[in-house]
Amino acid sequence: MTWRAPGRGRTGPVPAVAALLAACALAVAGPRDVQAQAGARQVPSQLPSFRAGVEVVSLNVTVTDPTGHYLTGLGEKDFQVYEDGVRQNLTYFDATKLPVALALLLDTSASMEEKLPTAQQAAIGFVRQLRPQDLAEVIDFDSRVQILAPFTDDRQVLDRAILQTSAGGSTALYNAVYIALNELKKVIREHPNDVRRQAIILLSDGDDTSSLVTFDEALDLAKRSETAIYTIGLRSPEGLTIARGGYDESTYVLRQLAAQTGGRAFFPEQLKDLNTVYQQIATELSSQYRLGYTSGNPLRDGAWRRIVVQVDRPDAIVRTKPGYYAPTK
Repeated sequence: MTWRAPGRGRTGPVPAVAALLAACALAVAGPRDVQAQAGARQVPSQLPSFRAGVEVVSLNVTVTDPTGHYLTGLGEKDFQVYEDGVRQNLTYFDATKLPVALALLLDTSASMEEKLPTAQQAAIGFVRQLRPQDLAEVIDFDSRVQILAPFTDDRQVLDRAILQTSAGGSTALYNAVYIALNELKKVIREHPNDVRRQAIILLSDGDDTSSLVTFDEALDLAKRSETAIYTIGLRSPEGLTIARGGYDESTYVLRQLAAQTGGRAFFPEQLKDLNTVYQQIATELSSQYRLGYTSGNPLRDGAWRRIVVQVDRPDAIVRTKPGYYAPTK
């Protein structure tokens, strides 16, 4: 099934589009996908941000020094969390290597034809770095979005799904992000008591050209989730020059998806650097802290609330999502 964009003038979520995408994401599975589903285990999820009248704001926090080395071994007392400038009391802290549920998104549009074999091998290398308790799904996107392997801890299923990808068609990047986020949201509802970090690893080489949802819709859903998005932008030499100048639309999109969710954007200058990028992402996912607090702001107004996390270490660089939307009821 193929989705084509009827226009780019909308802003804000559109329920009909969301329902259509959620339904169509599973409808595109072919025979090989059904086999993958049969061997896959449903992923448990992490605690949702807002639960049963008690709003627990959950944060995945990355801490590095100025050279980029991860600062591990920190304790709860080393962290200060501020919401709209007001210090918050932590109700949850975990410095252990929590398991991860992640969606691996691969651009398989026509422009990826020559790059795809290298991208496949790099993605397989990343999958093989996952720990036994981690789970992943594989989604490819061109004109359509396909879930080639649902969440599973079976590395062979994931490898086969990655190798199944082939290049052709246009680029429905926003559709893919929207669908991946909704898949993770379903997992949260099904396993509300399991603590598991969530991430999307998105690789693409160009602008979105055929999505039903807009960038604003995909970004809004991402900001309302607990999912960190790590983006990898592949560019030609000409595209790299434009990206460094800050004028490339797809570069802006990939940077925003990462920045607004506490993830990170990568733009390797050579295709062979993909292995190093995936290694960096794997290392970061295993080096994060998980924090939680109940907001001291009782208003249920749906407003955006800004979050700042500080660490009591000289020159520490802290990265997490910049905020969240307050509950409305």
